[in-house]
Amino acid sequence: MLAAQFMALLDVFIVNVAAPAIGSDLHASGADLQLVIAGYTITYSVLLITGARLGDRLGHGRVHLAGLALFTAASLACGLAGGAGALIVFRLVQGAGSALMIPQVLSLIQRTFTGEARVRALGAYSAVIAVGAAAGQVVGGVLVSADLFGAGWRPVFLVNVPVGAVLLFVGRRVLPRDGGAQRPRTSGAGARVRPRGLDLPGLVLLGAAVSLLTVPLVLGQEEDWPLWAWLSLAASAVLLAVFCGYESRLARRGGAPLITPRVLRLPGMGLAVFQVLAVMAVNGGFLFALTLHVQGGLGYSPLRAGLTFAPTAAVFGLVGLTWRRWPASWQRWLTPSGFVLIALSVPGVALAFRGGHDGGALLYLAYAGVGVGLALGFSPTLTGALAAVRPEDAADASGLLATVAQLGQLIGVAAFGALFLNRLESLGAPGAYTSSEALSACMYALAGTAVAAAVAGLVPRRR
Repeated sequence: MLAAQFMALLDVFIVNVAAPAIGSDLHASGADLQLVIAGYTITYSVLLITGARLGDRLGHGRVHLAGLALFTAASLACGLAGGAGALIVFRLVQGAGSALMIPQVLSLIQRTFTGEARVRALGAYSAVIAVGAAAGQVVGGVLVSADLFGAGWRPVFLVNVPVGAVLLFVGRRVLPRDGGAQRPRTSGAGARVRPRGLDLPGLVLLGAAVSLLTVPLVLGQEEDWPLWAWLSLAASAVLLAVFCGYESRLARRGGAPLITPRVLRLPGMGLAVFQVLAVMAVNGGFLFALTLHVQGGLGYSPLRAGLTFAPTAAVFGLVGLTWRRWPASWQRWLTPSGFVLIALSVPGVALAFRGGHDGGALLYLAYAGVGVGLALGFSPTLTGALAAVRPEDAADASGLLATVAQLGQLIGVAAFGALFLNRLESLGAPGAYTSSEALSACMYALAGTAVAAAVAGLVPRRR
């Protein structure tokens, strides 16, 4: 399950360093490349909660395998695409496959493990999520630079095919294909209780709200933020409010809302949603801005640019897997300490690159600090949020948190990427110096976001 999760997360970022090669080979415009990169994210984020509900209804193992098969087939189609239009369509399908796969991982962890075993499983899950983001850039750089069999950028997609085939073979033998599926049961009064439905009106409302949010975030910078982008963002806020009202009324009538309100009312869940959103926005913005600087400003090759993220990924994974072994007296302070460490480390990255330099010892120390901070900001938050979730609410909680994490990545890329590009444009002629100045502005904004998340975690909460 985690291997499939890792593969799906790679594809959120693996295309970043391959974008120049794709544009050259397929004669793709800037808008085409934006959609190639983000089309996956759009369908992924829109359909995540629905994927969680389908797993709850049909069986998490079965839906995971169906999503894995769709993802693998779409990866093959992406690798063989003959034009930008076809590649965009297949990326959308790839995202839909991920939306079926990913929510089942958390749901099966919640339903299969208890106690310390669940904590270890969630630690591995958390490590995979953030390491996958950084590793996508590394693997993308390696594959593009290797130019395997003269295929250029295509191996960044085709590498999923043999991996997906192996995981399908193994998964059919080890996963409970009907595990977690809801079956008709009898209530205490003897009445027959039907499985929860899919809440199609809620799906339409949420899908429209998320689409209206993600599309302008993805294309707004490329199109110089036209009026339609701002109108779309406003309409998204309105539809989100309508969705929340509809879900509350449906729950009061005894229906089956897409997101069960009691999940949102769990102690600490609201704070966890905010902090997951913040840490993934910082993660996405940091990786994207750094990619723009080292490739565009410093002229790094795809391989060198990809390897730039290796220290952060390695430290994140190590901390994500070991933080539970640290002294019990530290546990309460891990998440706020992580955000404080991020706030101190990202300016260190800016200082290391200041004046157009390519870093030094300070850079690697700052990379390590960012990796530790991201791990502490994400893993304990996720574990704590899921600790109070009942097994029957696992699908709703996993879909909600997975969607929030994905939207956080997207918002981070859009917001901090726009800040970087706007600052670069205002400074005049592009180059290493101006790019480093744009990176500094972005890093300090990331630090401010981390401080806000740290402060939110220190505010006393009512029980």
